[in-house]
Amino acid sequence: MKMINWNLKNIIVPLLIFLSTSSVQSQEDIKPFLDDFRGTASITQNGISLIPSFSLGDPALIFDIKMTKGRSSFEPDMRFALEGKPWAFVFWYRYKAIQKERFSLRIGAHPALNFRTVNVIRNGFAEELLESRRYLAAEIVPNYKISNKVSIGMYYLRGQGFDDGLKTTNFLVLNSAFTNLYISEQFHLNISPQVYYLTTDDDQGYYVAGFISFGKKDFPLSISCILNKAIDTEIAPEDDFIWNISLNYCFGSTNKRTSKRKI
Repeated sequence: MKMINWNLKNIIVPLLIFLSTSSVQSQEDIKPFLDDFRGTASITQNGISLIPSFSLGDPALIFDIKMTKGRSSFEPDMRFALEGKPWAFVFWYRYKAIQKERFSLRIGAHPALNFRTVNVIRNGFAEELLESRRYLAAEIVPNYKISNKVSIGMYYLRGQGFDDGLKTTNFLVLNSAFTNLYISEQFHLNISPQVYYLTTDDDQGYYVAGFISFGKKDFPLSISCILNKAIDTEIAPEDDFIWNISLNYCFGSTNKRTSKRKI
């Protein structure tokens, strides 16, 4: 009996050590598939596009998702009217080409679908159909950080349409950002004024815009506002002033990562 117990002990102890070592090693082999996953869900009384002079003109739901791996990110942007009709789907791929302490340069491209409701006559009856139009765009975004709270930059986007409607869009922005302006220890304000030049096919326009957000520290809800004023434009719609207010819910963080076993 003693011999048997001794043999079992000599077998079980090394086995337990091996299993525990293998478990630790396997845990080390599990690498995060994404470095970061986060998003924002927003509801607003007036959906405003990436180009602030264009708006849905109705309440909207907006979902922005960002999945980051290294310097690359995939960022779907999905927009809906409140009754559920899709407004626009944009699928960004972005890459941080330069990431220095003060200067950064981002490039990106996306395919997009823009939806609209059209009235048609079918079998003698009026009918509404949802029509999609295809776009492809690319962006370049240099930015210079003056301090932890102040930065200046430029944004350039060129878009190309493939269906009826706009064919060529150029969107050039000069912007600044003032972030984490503390109202108190718990509440902060972000402000980003900008001026931009826009061309759509043969028409052009000059505008000023402002983005303002108000939030509480470590709290997922925030309020934001977009203000857009036309200075001189030939572009329809010729709304002189566009604005909205949005309630935003932020989710995901660097602490909630999606993991995938390393092969």
